[in-house]
Amino acid sequence: MPRFFIETPLAAGQTLSLPDAVVRHVQVLRLKEGDSLTLFNGQGGEYQASLSALQKRAAECQISRFDDISRESPVWLGLAQAISSGDRMEFTLQKGVEMGVSLFQPIAAERSVVKLSGERADKRIQRWQEIVQSACEQCGRNTLPQVLPILSLNEWLQQQQDADARLILSPLGTQKLADIASAPRRAWLMAGPEGGYSAREEAAALEAGWTPLKLGPRILRTETAALAAVAAVQAVWGDYCI
Repeated sequence: MPRFFIETPLAAGQTLSLPDAVVRHVQVLRLKEGDSLTLFNGQGGEYQASLSALQKRAAECQISRFDDISRESPVWLGLAQAISSGDRMEFTLQKGVEMGVSLFQPIAAERSVVKLSGERADKRIQRWQEIVQSACEQCGRNTLPQVLPILSLNEWLQQQQDADARLILSPLGTQKLADIASAPRRAWLMAGPEGGYSAREEAAALEAGWTPLKLGPRILRTETAALAAVAAVQAVWGDYCI
């Protein structure tokens, strides 16, 4: 059944005029009046609805019921990802949503090839949030992860992260997830850019209390490393069935 994100309050019994972007999507899918669809607003749960009116540039649906369904992992997982070039960042965000990341923090690292600031940074954050939204529509999540404003690594380390485990991916790491005695309720992962974090950045992270985590003997691309770590967390502490 088609799923659409609607950035407004929703309620059973409501007749809703669909946003223009959703109308275009409905037309691309060639839906007809009476067809069923699922709506969610990112606040948890989903709404079952049917198309009640469909015109060339407008559509309405009738919401029939609310289903209190959650597909969130038992472990809250934040990903602090150094900004990567090309499509790598978008790929990491999309797949991170599918794999259960709860919050994204873009990091402007010393070795980040892409430099963003001002209006350009704002537009990129908006684009990244749209990717997160689309990924939620596809994978069935009803809680919308947020992409936070870009921070430098030092700015990020100065903040107080509410987490039981804070892990930075590092080729020098010796920590294994399986060696952590108790499963954390909340965890943060930090992944570097192409070429990794500089020695100065990594030292600052360790001084701030982050634990270096090594995934294995092979060197991974930035997008591979982040997603491999997310998968490992979900397998050891989360909801992956292994």
